[in-house]
Amino acid sequence: MIRYFWIPLLTLSLFKIFTNVSFAQSNYVLPYPPPMPGSFLYKIRLLSEQIQQYWYFGNFGQFSYNLKQSDKYLVQAKTLFEYEQYLLGEEALKKSDMYFKNSPKYLGKAKEENKNIDRLQKILKEAASKHIEVLNEIKTHVPEEITWSPEKSQPVKIFLRNKLTEAIYIRQSCL
Repeated sequence: MIRYFWIPLLTLSLFKIFTNVSFAQSNYVLPYPPPMPGSFLYKIRLLSEQIQQYWYFGNFGQFSYNLKQSDKYLVQAKTLFEYEQYLLGEEALKKSDMYFKNSPKYLGKAKEENKNIDRLQKILKEAASKHIEVLNEIKTHVPEEITWSPEKSQPVKIFLRNKLTEAIYIRQSCL
C-alpha cells in the first residue's frame, strides 16, 4: 500500500523539479498578440496607434511608445509567421524594426538634455535580448525564401531569413 503512495509522489516531485527550469534569456515580457490583419478590430487598432503617438510626448514618452509598438508588431509578426502568413508577417516585422530603431533615438535626445536614462537603457537592452530570442526562434521555423502568391496579385519573392537576420542585427546594436 505504501508503495502506491510513493510512486505518484516521486513522479510529482520530479515534475516539479524539471518544470521550474527556465531557458529564457531575458525577463522582459512581450505583450499578448494584438488584433491581426483581417479583423475588424485591426483598423481600430491602427487608428488608436496614430492617436496614441501624440499622447506620448517628450523623449521618455516617445521611447515608451516606440518600444511598446515594436513589441506589439514583433508578436504580430511571430503569430503571422506561425500561421504561414509570410507577406503579412514580413510587413509586421518591418514595422517592428522601424519602431525599434526609433527607441534609442529618443534616449539619445534625453541624454543630451542631461536626463538620467540608466533605467531605460536597461529596459532597452532587456527588450533587445528578448526580441533577439524570439527572432531566432522564428528563424528556425520559417523557410529561407518563399514565393508568395496573393490572390489577384503578382507573386512576390520574400527572403525571410535575410529579413530576420536584419532584424536581429538592428536589435544587437542596442546590446
